[in-house]
Amino acid sequence: MFATKPDALSDTAARFAACAIAVATCAFAVTAAAAEVSTGARDQLAPSDMVAQALAYEHGEGVPRDYLRAAALYCEAARDGDPEAQYSLGWMFANGRGVPRDDAVAASFFALAAAAGHAGAQKALGFIGEDRGRLPGCLHRPDPSPTQAETAVVDPFADLPIWKRKIADQVAKIAPRYAVDIRLALAVITVESNFEPGARSTKDARGLMQLVPETAARFNVRDSYDIGDNVRGGLAYLRWLLAYYQGYIVLAAAAYNAGEAAVDRYQGIPPYPETRDYVRQVLRLYGNARHPYDPRIVKPASFLQPSDQRM
Repeated sequence: MFATKPDALSDTAARFAACAIAVATCAFAVTAAAAEVSTGARDQLAPSDMVAQALAYEHGEGVPRDYLRAAALYCEAARDGDPEAQYSLGWMFANGRGVPRDDAVAASFFALAAAAGHAGAQKALGFIGEDRGRLPGCLHRPDPSPTQAETAVVDPFADLPIWKRKIADQVAKIAPRYAVDIRLALAVITVESNFEPGARSTKDARGLMQLVPETAARFNVRDSYDIGDNVRGGLAYLRWLLAYYQGYIVLAAAAYNAGEAAVDRYQGIPPYPETRDYVRQVLRLYGNARHPYDPRIVKPASFLQPSDQRM
């Protein structure tokens, strides 16, 4: 296994570990640590610079040893895809070095680094086992939210060209049957296909709402290139996602793009640039963070707190 280095924990790290045990099981300790890294520092430092700083704090080289800050910096860099940061944070979790020992989290970090070709991580996986799909909350970026400039537009669909307006009118007739806001439906259609009924992606997603064959079959769509059939299937899926994620647009939109399995695995928006950009665009066009949902449709995702309220 991994030999723990004989450095004593700093007072900060000890408090951090104690706090993690107190609050622990589902909210991973490094999430709190990452919050202590200033937003300005994150914006100004490249991942490699954050790794260099993290190493200094981890080993007390030129700065007081601070495992808490080291973990936070590693996690910021890991979130940006730096394999050395992913490996180093995996090592900290594997050995309980300033964070609660957690082999499942360690394996997940090692798997990320190994996928990027990190030799040490590939070797570490041989000792600790396969990726369990478990990562701390610090690895998830804050939910993207529209800027004031982005939300200044009252209705981005008010002046559609005639051909798009005809499609929007059809969507407006169908959306109420699925209790989906017409503006959300049009936001998804805009980002998915830009109102092109014959659109087809490299992943074989088809039609206005870009339904892959599996999703089309799941929601009884016979012809994905038929506007009415496609919209009915897409809105049925969107209604299901809104119920599953309790009306949170960022989660429903992320799942529409990347699949609910990916959102469940990361317990939030997956760290895929395409998905994050997709969510931002949908938020900008829809203009709201929540949407009404029917809790009777499906039980909520396991990582969400139960809600007694219907939005």
